[in-house]
Amino acid sequence: MSNFDLKRLVRPNIWNLAPYSCARTEFTGEASTFLDANENPYNANINRYPDPFQIDVKKKIVSIKGASVENICLGNGSDETIDLMYRIFCEPVVDNVVAIDPTYGMYRVCADINNVEYRSVLLDENFNFSAGNMLAKADAHTKIMWLCTPNNPTGNALNTEEIKDLIKEFSGIVVLDEAYIDFSSKPSFVKNLAEYPNLVILQTFSKAWGCAGIRLGMAFASTEIIDLMNKVKYPYNINILTQERISSMLDQPKQVEEWKKILLNERETLGHNLASLQYVEKIYPSDANFLLVKVDDANKLYQFLVSKGVIVRNRNSVSLCKGCVRITVGSPEENTELLKAMKEYQ
Repeated sequence: MSNFDLKRLVRPNIWNLAPYSCARTEFTGEASTFLDANENPYNANINRYPDPFQIDVKKKIVSIKGASVENICLGNGSDETIDLMYRIFCEPVVDNVVAIDPTYGMYRVCADINNVEYRSVLLDENFNFSAGNMLAKADAHTKIMWLCTPNNPTGNALNTEEIKDLIKEFSGIVVLDEAYIDFSSKPSFVKNLAEYPNLVILQTFSKAWGCAGIRLGMAFASTEIIDLMNKVKYPYNINILTQERISSMLDQPKQVEEWKKILLNERETLGHNLASLQYVEKIYPSDANFLLVKVDDANKLYQFLVSKGVIVRNRNSVSLCKGCVRITVGSPEENTELLKAMKEYQ
């Protein structure tokens, strides 16, 4: 690790912050009468504030992901954990971050919200990145490097050795967004977390777990970084209904594995069928649950599909994606509807 000093990276006001102390952080354990949080004693099950640290949920996550409870922070979707990175590490106007381009748009949006300079580094023609190019964009005020793998909207998993090189050479925080890792043949970096004190890994329940509607994201990092995230996040950021629902889902890993198997098979079938369409120029390799597809006229195809009630994502204006639409792999029935409409367009 190159000159990694966590205190140097953290905004001084955050390092010195005395977090809000809620009733549920002052008491842990079993009790029968709760008169500490000014709650209504009626309307059982939802009348009490939820566990601010979601310990029971994290214990179940540990059994599946392999990290420790102390190395997990849960957010209201991954977007909350992305925003926390800026709030903890980046001084507005002064600091900057570096990210690959193209990639997930919320990294830039959160930078703009927090008034932090956002520097982008264009991927190569194969949608891969160079650690050297990322480091060349950095200066003394670069606090975070953003990598998404498998990347969105390109779909490919980034080169593992380049990722390792960046983590080792950069003295700031590297955030590795693994939202689509469950669909990739490459392993997650979660099991390597202890090797890299400057690494933060983001994952989500929105994709493979089929829980986009409940908005729950995971961040894995060193205990010291997780402590900072817990200090800055709002006390009860994950409501009790979300905690109960995801706890139930975590008891069904076999169901999730079956969904993944279906979607991976559908990804292959869909790609094969799309390739037979005359106006489809290229289908990019995917390690995610979507395909980036280059066509002769992305804007025209997108509008036609909308008229048929089929919604894909037009990525024509995104860097390196001119002429491309991003198509999520749906159920067999949804994919059939998509192909039916696309054949009509042809």
